[in-house]
Order: sequence, then C-alpha cells, then structure tokens
Amino acid sequence: MTETDVNDEILYTVEDGIGTITLNRPQARNALTFAMYERIAEICRDPAAHGDPRVIVMTGAGDKAFAAGTDIAQFRAFESAEDALAYEERIEKVMGAIERCPVPTLAAISGAVTGGGAGIALACDLRIATVTARFGFPIARTLGNCLSMENYARLYAMLGPARVKDIVFTARLVEAEEGRQIGLYGELLPDHAALMQRAGELARTIAGHAPLTMRATKEAMRRLTAATAEGLDGRDLVTLCYTSADFREGMEAFLGKRTPNWTGR
Repeated sequence: MTETDVNDEILYTVEDGIGTITLNRPQARNALTFAMYERIAEICRDPAAHGDPRVIVMTGAGDKAFAAGTDIAQFRAFESAEDALAYEERIEKVMGAIERCPVPTLAAISGAVTGGGAGIALACDLRIATVTARFGFPIARTLGNCLSMENYARLYAMLGPARVKDIVFTARLVEAEEGRQIGLYGELLPDHAALMQRAGELARTIAGHAPLTMRATKEAMRRLTAATAEGLDGRDLVTLCYTSADFREGMEAFLGKRTPNWTGR
C-alpha cells in the first residue's frame, strides 16, 4: 500500500505491518510546511485507516536532514500574538498526535534534526540515527523565538534542565555520539542505507510483539511527561518572543542569509 499527499511532500507506505512516513523535501532539507505537519498528524491519529500498521517509521528523504524545522517563510504571515499562539497550538496538536498514536513510532534520523524536526523526533517513541546526525533548537541565533511549554517539557524529561539550557543558550547542534550518550538515540549507524536497514529490522521486531503492551507503555510515558507541563501556561513566553522586533529581524535575516542584529525588543 502506498499513499502520497497532493504535492508528494509526504510519502507514506505500508508493507508487512510497517508504515513508513518519509518527509520528502530534500531540496529544502525536508523543512516542514503546515500541510506536511497535518499529514503526519492525520496518519498518526488513525493508523488503522491508513493501512493498519503495527509500527510507524518516520524518516527524511536523502541523507542530509531528517527535517530542518518549520519552513521559515511561513512565519512572514504572522502579525499578532494570536498568530503565534495559534501556530504553537497547531504544532502541539501534531506532536500530541504522534505521542498518542496507538502504535509505536520510530524516528530514523540522518543529518540535521532541528527545530520542528527535532520536536517530531522527540515525540517519537524511539530514535536511531546515523553518525552524521546533528540535533538541536538553534533559535537563539536564528529566529529569536522560543519553544512551547510542551516542547520544553519533552526536552526536560529526556535531557534535564542543565542540558536543555546548554543546547538552547549556545544554539549548538548535538553531534551523533553525544546524542547517543545522553539518550537521544538508541543506536548509531554508519550511513543512511544502514540506518534504514536497521530501522526495518527494529520495526519488524516491535511489530511482532504484543500491541496492547506497546500501547499501554506509550500512554504511561506520555502521561508522565505531560505531568511536567501540567498547569503551566507558556503563552506569555510565546507572545513575548513571537511579537518582538527581534523575531521579525531574525526571520528576515535568516531568509536574507545575513547575521541578525538583536536588540532585546
């Protein structure tokens, strides 16, 4: 079974109980459009209606990037706090759909996994990567925005506060071996071909196990992570960053391939 979206930016196949979602914009380092986010969420919300896989593998086309985040050109339409809050709410629904997906999800990562792409990888149950993988949220040197409270909670739960601050404050990308050591990746593979072969092997192993055990464990881990952000409102932080002159400057500088001039306003 094979499904594609209208623009072929998301490829989806199901074979032998394994669903594979491929982010298919290699010319843009698989940067995510809103339509791509929605397609991922659609599949994850109801895998039974999309070939009924027992496990879903997510990967990026080519070996340069899993996904380099949200396509920044889309932010040019932002004019108000409501636009920023609606964006974060929209993206959180996608991350929530991945976490609540009734079957296990495995991110197979080559190259850059940043911004929204890193968010998707965090929302997946398992992650394996090539030795070229580089993970991070370099927003402090690109857009000057912030993460949602839910994404901060995911990072906090996986890495702890000190590492989250290190990664965000320095805007550095975590190299593959460090990522393995700190628990981002279960395994490292030498290249993209080996990665996809191992992803298939791991997916087949998981697909052969008790589905209710998988589902219960997924939901238990989701609830524990969600409890970190429960009752915490980060809308003021999103509004602070996304409505700032710095955010507009960061976006235009990024698209214009120049260094932003931060003012803190």
